[in-house]
Amino acid sequence: MDVFAVPADRQKGWYLSLMAPNTKGPQFAWLDPSRLYCNSQALADCVKDLLGPFQNDTVDLVAGIDAMGFILGASVANTLGKGFLAIRKAGHLCVATQNQNYSDYSGREKVMEVRTDVLRPGLRVLLVDQWIETGGTMRAAIRLVEELGATVAGVAVVAVENTEGGRWIKENYKFSHCVPEELQPQIDGKHLDSFKNFKN
Repeated sequence: MDVFAVPADRQKGWYLSLMAPNTKGPQFAWLDPSRLYCNSQALADCVKDLLGPFQNDTVDLVAGIDAMGFILGASVANTLGKGFLAIRKAGHLCVATQNQNYSDYSGREKVMEVRTDVLRPGLRVLLVDQWIETGGTMRAAIRLVEELGATVAGVAVVAVENTEGGRWIKENYKFSHCVPEELQPQIDGKHLDSFKNFKN
């Protein structure tokens, strides 16, 4: 599908067909979701779908996870008229931080950090990222928010794979994603039928 094309009938998740398969990257990254952000209507519809379940909820702040969660998180925050908090990979913030160790989807051990002068008890935070595969990155972000006394209002991502970590997040937190039920098996199988129409 042409990256700038917009279909007349925009069903939930139509923009997932804009995502690109991995053609040269590391083995564990099976696709590039960020291609859909190049299409302004796709990005707007993605954000709208992510916010659907939270329309009647109180959200005080949106937090995005380094790095692709920054794009979606900032878009969600702007749509809600709320502030945006960056949850960073360790070593990038020059202020006092709270740190959390975690294993990411590739199995690498990493450290995540967040500044300590924003989160506080009573603050309801919507966590945004691009993808949940093993759930390790999102669980670390949840811990950071909760350790500083704030409440996780929900988790919003393009897709949640039905892994042990993905199911844990679905079972323990309100969540939203952009994947129609009929496409979930393709997400879990790490291959989309739309890839056959992809041209470099």
